Amino acid sequence: YLLYRPSGLTDPAPLVVMMHGGFGSAEQAERSYGWDAEADSGRFIVAYPDGLGRAWNAGGGCCGRSAREDIDDVGFVSDVVDQLVDSGDVDPQKVFATGMSNGAIMSYRLACETTLFAAIAPVAGTQLVDCANPSPTSVLHIHGLADGSVHFDGTRGGGVAKIDGPPIPEVIASWRKIDACGAPIRSDDGAVRTSTAQCAGGRTVELIT
Repeated sequence: YLLYRPSGLTDPAPLVVMMHGGFGSAEQAERSYGWDAEADSGRFIVAYPDGLGRAWNAGGGCCGRSAREDIDDVGFVSDVVDQLVDSGDVDPQKVFATGMSNGAIMSYRLACETTLFAAIAPVAGTQLVDCANPSPTSVLHIHGLADGSVHFDGTRGGGVAKIDGPPIPEVIASWRKIDACGAPIRSDDGAVRTSTAQCAGGRTVELIT
């Protein structure tokens, strides 16, 4: 994995684990998504892990060699977090995961199968694992309604992976239940719609389309 640490950090800092999409890499994710600049302004650390064969074993047969060989990517990312927490650089109460597409699907798997993350922010992905006993976790999900690879309505997508998952509204509703949320409040800004639910323990579940 690659690590970006803003200069001048002294105390244990928040950590964002930023996972690339299918056919991406740690280097590509750092270059493409602007997280280093966000870390400078927000005073947090960013880890960019590399999935084997440019993919993550995110569940549901997705994706690539990582899924075919049942690579333990949950264990790998957990080890990255543990190493950084053990170093004293990272506040274990402020660990977050985000990802694009295949990386977004992986972020849901991490939320379902670990207790490491205070919040996840999947972009253009869905949840493909059986999330039987998750810990309460804030969720910010961002999804384009015209996404041709991971369809918002859950029908089979295009591209190499042919993602076939639950409709995104069902995924969000499940996390509102997990997090004991109130009714969502909706706001529109042109074509962008935001639906935010306030939840127990100060958590939120938010969907931006």
